[in-house]
Amino acid sequence: MSASRKWTALALTFALLTAMAGVATAAGTPQDAIPQDTVTLQVYSQLANYAGEQVGWFGKVMLDRFNVKLNIINEADGTFATRMAAQDLGDILLFGNDGDEYLQAVGAGLLFDWEDEDLLTDYGPYIAEHMEKALAKNRALSGGTLHGFGHNVGTSVTDHESYFYYPDLRWDLYKAVGYPQIATLEDYIPILKAMQEIEPTSETGGKTYGMSIFPDWDGDMVMFVKATGALYGYDEFGVGLYDVNSQTFEGALEPGGMYLRCLAFYNKLYREGLLNPDSMTQTFNDVSEDYQTGAAFFNLFSWMGSGLYNSQDHLAAGKMMYAKTADDAVNLTYGLNVNGGNRIWAIGAKTFYPELCMAIIDWLSTPEGVMTYNYGPKDVTWAYNDDSKPYLTELGLKTSADNTTPMPEPYTGTFDDGSFKMNNTTWSVDASNPETTGETYNKTFWASTLEAEPSDIMKDWQEKTGSKIADDYLEGSGHISIAIGTNFSFAPRSDELNTTWAQVITAVKDGSWKAIYAADDAAFETIVADMTAQAKAYGYDQCIEFTQAQAEIRKAAENAAKAE
Repeated sequence: MSASRKWTALALTFALLTAMAGVATAAGTPQDAIPQDTVTLQVYSQLANYAGEQVGWFGKVMLDRFNVKLNIINEADGTFATRMAAQDLGDILLFGNDGDEYLQAVGAGLLFDWEDEDLLTDYGPYIAEHMEKALAKNRALSGGTLHGFGHNVGTSVTDHESYFYYPDLRWDLYKAVGYPQIATLEDYIPILKAMQEIEPTSETGGKTYGMSIFPDWDGDMVMFVKATGALYGYDEFGVGLYDVNSQTFEGALEPGGMYLRCLAFYNKLYREGLLNPDSMTQTFNDVSEDYQTGAAFFNLFSWMGSGLYNSQDHLAAGKMMYAKTADDAVNLTYGLNVNGGNRIWAIGAKTFYPELCMAIIDWLSTPEGVMTYNYGPKDVTWAYNDDSKPYLTELGLKTSADNTTPMPEPYTGTFDDGSFKMNNTTWSVDASNPETTGETYNKTFWASTLEAEPSDIMKDWQEKTGSKIADDYLEGSGHISIAIGTNFSFAPRSDELNTTWAQVITAVKDGSWKAIYAADDAAFETIVADMTAQAKAYGYDQCIEFTQAQAEIRKAAENAAKAE
């Protein structure tokens, strides 16, 4: 008998004692998945911005439902290699993508087989019933063995996700400078300069900037640079960008290409005093504070711009960040993907608690679990009305607008303190919620949200754009690019290419940050030339050749999906 099954037998023995002790169990979760004594699971998340014990309201939800504490291990430098060398990745695992590192873990036998002794059937029944295609994708990716599923699973192949890539701009300041035309990306720069002159100081007394960025999420390229390409329909793809409209790939260092154009945009911001000069050394939390306190006026991500700035206090004061695209923008969004995305949920092969891990992931995939990790505890921050329509409670409206809102007893800390620190999704927020009447998980589109009276500054935005919300504005003005959901995943790279790849992306990222801080055009061009020469010396062309071949496979998968 395996160690995990020995533990299950013990759990069965103590099931009655557990119930008598008053430990709550999640609805639908087999009793033998819940430990008698509180256990701590190691959650290795390559997506987390946090390290340490999950505390606050979500920590209490986990303790009450599963008698478990979660210790979050994030992806600091060398974490994956260290844990691979130890042959133990943790209990619950979240991979940032389904490429090389995930496949290394599969090859090393460090992931639990979800179909071993009916683990999925017995302890993940909701996943087994509702995510068949996502499971099939993972089984094929992993050489025939099921180790998990990818994030953001969709419920429809014909719909797309809501937009999160679009320029959020301080609308009240944009109004103050006279609503100038923004024809293209570079036109934001003089407008941000004029806005800075109107409001040179933030709420904390510091200097204001057009943008504030951070390096925490740099992967194969500088994250904010490559993400700016999404405003024009470009999706990150290896060491380069994939144009979802033309279905073509271009390398990051392509002369005249989108990555270098966006890199020049950030350099111009810096030279105009519009980029926070601490950007290269800041953290995600530092930048979040900048946007919450009005220290920066422009952001690419709705959840970081309007999502952080638009508190009830700011809206009441006539201040708001919201969508304002350039005339030539075609903002990227993703088609709902019934196969799931590339950020993998998995379970470590060395865990003593596979049933418990599976039960937790399964609950996070139920409607209640999805609503909880997005919005907070049921009947505390959100609920369903008599017509099975979701709504945010009075507290939920406050926490949604301001994540520093304190949580009431029996919870502790602020809403943000207890937010879902694993930082992955099961279902797409735009997937249909089967417990509701025709609603998705996305509060933006709930009837209760759309029927609410807008603030005066929001009314001004609506009058100027002729739209009710940002998605309507983008759709109605044709500023859209949709990346079709498919079962495509990157092929594994050889060990030799992995070594080359690591050297190339280091050269690209280091050179990009240097270029952002260039003093003038000549210095910028010199740095880009040096970066390109160094990357090519390391084997950039080999990386591009590999990625180009993958782009052709992606294109074929998209065309097949279109034909279905």
